[in-house]
Amino acid sequence: MPTTNVNGTTLFYDEQGPKDAPTLVLSHSLFFDREMFVHQIEELSKHIRVVTYDHRDQGKSARTELKSVDMDTLTDDAAALIETLDLAPCFFAGNSMGGFIALRLAARRPDLLKGCIVLGSSGELEYKLAEFSPLIDGVEANGTEPFIDTLMYIMFGDDYLADESRSNERERWRDFMTALGPDISRSAHGVIHRKGVLDELKDCKVPLLVLAGEQDHAYEVSLSENIAKAVADSEMFVVSNAGHSVALEQPKIVNEYITNFISAHS
Repeated sequence: MPTTNVNGTTLFYDEQGPKDAPTLVLSHSLFFDREMFVHQIEELSKHIRVVTYDHRDQGKSARTELKSVDMDTLTDDAAALIETLDLAPCFFAGNSMGGFIALRLAARRPDLLKGCIVLGSSGELEYKLAEFSPLIDGVEANGTEPFIDTLMYIMFGDDYLADESRSNERERWRDFMTALGPDISRSAHGVIHRKGVLDELKDCKVPLLVLAGEQDHAYEVSLSENIAKAVADSEMFVVSNAGHSVALEQPKIVNEYITNFISAHS
């Protein structure tokens, strides 16, 4: 099991693809682990070096004593991972929480990046704090199981939730989220109480690809538009029939966008 000690914690990671190809680091959403990118690994690793990892306090990475796993700490983790594995300059893609990290890396550590890809994310303060805060308090007290229907609705779009051909995959993630338990609330707390980063991005020189899910129940499309407006060298697309977990729900079109972006900036 490959692990690395960075920034005072131990992260689990994996890599696939040719080592002499452009490198893409994938950063997963809250309530998931690195396997949310299974479709990207399967396809992109044919011609790209793909590195996935689990955030601290999630997946197979180490648990910490933090009461709130904040986005600045996770960004420092990601920067240290890139440096320790000698991946720079690389491409970095993040879905939702991973996108918060991607944006902070682009603003603060442009030396590590060739380009940044943000999916289903936001550069702003949590605009649904009043809605999400009681949910996270409930998860802290009772675990995820009583709230699993709500979590599934937040994390996936209507089409994905109704697609019978994806039922096995959907139930796999439902079971995964149900098993997370109360500890995931520490990471969720860091997500909903994050600081905005749009002002930091105004002088960003890292090329940016922004993808938004048409059916995102967590972060509406306008939040992705605001990210693209903040960065001069950016392009933004709305992915049809996709919700919050854009990379997982519509992998074919997402993989095409990522491949074209990497080709253009390699």
